[in-house]
This record gives sequence, structure tokens and C-alpha cells, in this order.
Amino acid sequence: MLKIPHLLRALTNPQLLHFNYKGFQHRSRCTMSQGELLTTMSTKRVNEEAISVEDEQITKKVKLEEENVDNEKKYPKKKVVLLVAYSGKGYYGMQRNTGTSQFRTIEDELVSALIKSGCIPENHGDEMKKMSFQRCARTDKGVSAAGQVVSLKLRLIEDIMENINKHLPAQIRILGFKRVTQGFNSKNNCDARTYSYMLPTVAFAPKDYDTQKSAAFRLDPETLTRANSLFSLYKGTHNFHNFTSQKSPQDPSARRYITEMSCEEPFLSGDSEFAVITVRGQSFMLHQIRKMIGLVIAVIKGYAKEEVLERSWGNDKVDIPRAPGLGLVLERVHFDRYNQRFGGDGLHQRLDWAAEEESIKGFKKAHIYPSIVDTESEERSMISWMASLPIHDYEASAADRREKDQKQENDVGNESD
Repeated sequence: MLKIPHLLRALTNPQLLHFNYKGFQHRSRCTMSQGELLTTMSTKRVNEEAISVEDEQITKKVKLEEENVDNEKKYPKKKVVLLVAYSGKGYYGMQRNTGTSQFRTIEDELVSALIKSGCIPENHGDEMKKMSFQRCARTDKGVSAAGQVVSLKLRLIEDIMENINKHLPAQIRILGFKRVTQGFNSKNNCDARTYSYMLPTVAFAPKDYDTQKSAAFRLDPETLTRANSLFSLYKGTHNFHNFTSQKSPQDPSARRYITEMSCEEPFLSGDSEFAVITVRGQSFMLHQIRKMIGLVIAVIKGYAKEEVLERSWGNDKVDIPRAPGLGLVLERVHFDRYNQRFGGDGLHQRLDWAAEEESIKGFKKAHIYPSIVDTESEERSMISWMASLPIHDYEASAADRREKDQKQENDVGNESD
């Protein structure tokens, strides 16, 4: 049988073509034209190239697996928690949506940094269950955090926080790191969550106040005292089905336990006055905190009566305004039961971050507070939202509004008749 290079030279040499081609034809016991033979040889070369590429891919895969095995031996995977702080501006929330690069999230940045730093294998990036990843709280679009906690299994590389942080943007930082038990889950083991909400105090101004002079507004002690009196009504267990979406009054998960809620003394940032509202609860539903604050503002400004708070916990569907997302910050998460069980056994670390407190304050001062103040100054989201407050019907329930709308339709129909 002729070898491939010899055959190709024969095909291009008229003097050798007849002899070699006949020889090939006789030995292969087939009849082929010159064109068919060239096609056959070309196909064979393509197949050989494909096999070569496949071999190269297999070699790379084997090499990567060998590297992973070496890394596993050198840096065994352990269950840990990371204390994560971030400014949520420009991100579509905390939780990662695998397969969608259009809506960038905090977890997208974090997973990328974990892979680049060598803390997790590359194939764990698309299947986060492989590293037992769990976040404590799922923050919404634009919401920031000073004390988010995630649990996962990762390789205990040297200088772990420094190596992760160098692959993260400045507005996302790992501020703490601790070992935990193998069965730890940051969401399920969390007893409570504390959020803050930073807002311009003009939100509490009377409804006829000129918002063009919002920077000049100053919150008086009497209004602050009244606001705190209203916030204190949220303490205890209530049915918050009106403070989220798609929850019926009969749904047991709508009952939530609030332990603290108050507004702190106002302070100046630039020319404008701001205040911080703090709320601690066992857990919160989507939009719950923003609606709790929105309803109190509506009462303070005179759009709604105080009784609306009590009525909102009943079975009626109540129309409640939702305050802007800007200003909402996950301050810290609490693991009291875990600390009681494991914190003093001499083997595990307590999950508190007293040693990281200065780093947390520094991050908020450098990244979270300036972002809130600057964005509010540029976009005036609170002022725009306040303009929508008169649209809400605070007196009628959903059933009352339907009956009222139906009566109006009937009246119009009668007039046309």
C-alpha cells in the first residue's frame, strides 16, 4: 500500500500517476476517479486533524484533573464562612443566575474571584452545589451589605482573604473568614437579620413641603419621636402578607417576628440631612422592609391614618407604598443558637465579628454611604417616590376598591343610557 505522502505526490505527477494510481487501484480493489481519490484523502486528513484536536483536549482535561488532585492534597477543602461587604449599586442583587451574563450579580463576582484565586475548581463555578454554597440573605437589586455571610467548602489556600480580594472589584470585599462545622448552612443556621435604611429626612416632611428645598429640611425632635412610636408598633409577630407580593393572609409564612425597629438621630452629609432606620427580625420577605418604612412615611406625611398599620395585618388587602431600594443595607446576621452550641466547645470559633468591626465601619464609610448619598443627590429617588404617595388609597381595602370601581362603571353606564 502506498503511504499518504507518496500517494499525494503521485497524484500531482502525470508521469507517475498512471503507474501508482493503477497500483493503488489494484491493491484496493476499487475503482476511483482522481477527484474521488483526492476527496477521500482530504477527508482522511480532516479526520486526523479532528482526532489531534480531541487528543489535545483530552490531554488538557487530564492535566487539569491532575492539578486539581494535587491542589486537593496540598489544600484540602473545608467548610468555612466568609464575611462579605458590598455596595449594591450597578448589580442585580446578591444571588447568582447561572447562564445569564446580562444581569451581573454580587455572586458572579465572588465565584469568579474564588476560581481565579484557586479556592475552588473551575467546574464548581456553574454548579455551586458542589461547593455547598449558601448565602444568608438574598439582597435585591441595588441593595448593599456590610455583614453578608456565605457558607461554602473551599481550599484553605495561604493568605486566603488577600488572594480572593485581589480578584474582586473595590466595591466588594471579604472582611472575615472562619471555620465552621461540616453541616453548617448560613441560611438555615441564621437566627435573625439586622438591616438599616438610610434616607434623607425630607421624607418625613409635611406633604405640602416644597421639595425643591429638600436640602434645607431639618427633622424636628417631635416628628422623630412620633416616627419611632409608629416603628415600635411593628415589634412582635404580625401577618405581613400586605408587605410583600403574592402572599395570602392564610399563608403561615407571612407571619414574621420583629424584635427591634427605630430611627436614629439625624446627621448632615454635605448640605442635606439624613437619618438611619434600623430593623431586626427573624427573617424578612421580598420588599417587606421597604413597605414597612413606606407606610410609616405615608402616615407621618398625613396621607394615611395611624390605624392603617393595624388593618394591614388583618385579612383585607391593603394598598401599601414601597419605599425606594436605595438606602437599604444588610448590616449583620446573627447565629445565637450556633454560638451557644459550638462557640464554647474549644473546637469551633464563635460567629461574631467584633474583631472585624473597624473594617466594617471603614467599608461603609468608603463605599456604601457615599454611594447612597451621591445617588440620591443625582437621581432624587426619594423625592420622586414621595410624589407617588397621593396615588395610593389608604382607606379602602382591595374589596372596597373593586366595589367602588364597579359602582363608578355602573354610574357611567346609566348616564350613557
